[in-house]
Amino acid sequence: MTVLIDPPIWAGHGRMWSHLVSDRSFDELHAFAARLGIPRRAFERDHYDVPTERYDEAVRAGAVEVGSKELVLRLTAAGLRRPKHRPAPGRSGVSAPR
Repeated sequence: MTVLIDPPIWAGHGRMWSHLVSDRSFDELHAFAARLGIPRRAFERDHYDVPTERYDEAVRAGAVEVGSKELVLRLTAAGLRRPKHRPAPGRSGVSAPR
C-alpha cells in the first residue's frame, strides 16, 4: 500500500490543506481515508483534501510524505490523475445523440 501526502501548502476556506492520494488505486485511497475518519465528501476527482491539523495523523497512519511535484508525478504514472479540465473516466462530456 502506498498512500502519499504532500505538505499543507494549499490555501482554501481560511485553512491550509494537503492532498492525500494513492499511487495504486482509488479503493486503497478510500479505505485509508475511511480508517482516518476522513469523510468521502473530502474526495475531489483524484485526491482527498486534508487540513493541516490532520496531517501528522495521516503520516502516523502510514501516509508517505512527498513534495507536491512528486505526488503529481506518481499519481500520473499510476494512471490515476484526473485534472479539472478532463472528465472522469466514462464521462466524455459529450451528449448522446437523440
